[in-house]
Amino acid sequence: MYGWQKQFYNKGCIVKRLRFDYFMKIEYSEPVSLCHFTIKCFPKNTLRQKAEGVSVALSPAVPYSIGADAFGNRQIYGRDDIVHHTFSFRITGSVRTGNLLWEEEADEDLTSVFRYPHGLNRAGEKLRAYHHEMADKFPEDVYEKGLFLMHELYRDFNYEKGVTEMHTTAEEAFCLGKGVCQDYAHILIALLQMEGIPARYVTGMLIGEGASHAWVEVLYQGRWYGLDPTNDSAVTDAHIKIGVGRDASDCLINRGIMHGGGTQKQTIEVIVGEEGLC
Repeated sequence: MYGWQKQFYNKGCIVKRLRFDYFMKIEYSEPVSLCHFTIKCFPKNTLRQKAEGVSVALSPAVPYSIGADAFGNRQIYGRDDIVHHTFSFRITGSVRTGNLLWEEEADEDLTSVFRYPHGLNRAGEKLRAYHHEMADKFPEDVYEKGLFLMHELYRDFNYEKGVTEMHTTAEEAFCLGKGVCQDYAHILIALLQMEGIPARYVTGMLIGEGASHAWVEVLYQGRWYGLDPTNDSAVTDAHIKIGVGRDASDCLINRGIMHGGGTQKQTIEVIVGEEGLC
């Protein structure tokens, strides 16, 4: 049994029921006459977690359809042709977490897209040099290697809000030496992929967070395991997984095309609490 497994079992794998409330509101400086929207904010059903009683409320209250994207992320999409100055959605429900240590068995047809750099997780000169400096210290085991890279990144990178933005790349954030959970995830994915290890970006929620969270999944022995580099830990029963993709752009919770709107002000409120042991 590897060290990470011992650590998890010593802690205890307790199945929890987490209650979540995700609210987003967008205020426009000018009226919007038409908006096509897509919302990806629905906990996935995996081997580690099961969603229960999920409900959706939109304002304006317009019809919507339910579907999934190419990565299997659940989403709703629709058209809002009511003139409005604000658009908001609230998604609530419960999730049973901690059922197993891993999320799901790998789909071989989709694995290859997570093996190679894409978009925001492409490494540049400094990130490649950082990877090279550590190469002689890497453990042989793939998961232990993922833990090692996560620990090193946690030590050498600092959490700070407001210094990066949505389109900041892994290389840019690494050169700054600081950023948020999105940046930790992109950098760790870049490091793993330089080792030829498939890794993917995850959006979700976490107990104690006031906003959405991001982490990484690594492919190990045909299964996807979660690593949270921002907190230097394996994904636990405190995490609620929403979606996966190659980088953050594949997992945007809200996306839309509109007529009008002017400038926008966005407010996000996320509450995750434990309902009790299951």
